[in-house]
Amino acid sequence: MIELRIRDLREDSDLYQRNLSAYLNVTQQTYSRYETGELNPSAETMAKLSEFYETSVDYLLGLTDVRTPYKRRTNKKNE
Repeated sequence: MIELRIRDLREDSDLYQRNLSAYLNVTQQTYSRYETGELNPSAETMAKLSEFYETSVDYLLGLTDVRTPYKRRTNKKNE
C-alpha cells in the first residue's frame, strides 16, 4: 500500500522522484524501489515522508484513509 500512496502523493504534488530522493538523502533508484514496492522504507524515512506530505505514517501505510496528520506530541519539559 505504501508504494501506491507515496507515488500518488508525489504525482499530486507535481514532483519528480529525484525531488523526493534528494529530500530523503537516498538515490533516485532507491526511491524508485520504494514506489515499486521492491524496497520498504525505514521507519525514519516513513517519518520524513509523513512530515513532508503533512500526513500520518498510518495514512502512508494504508491503515487509514484520513490524510490529516495526528496532532504531534510536545515535549512538556520544553513548554
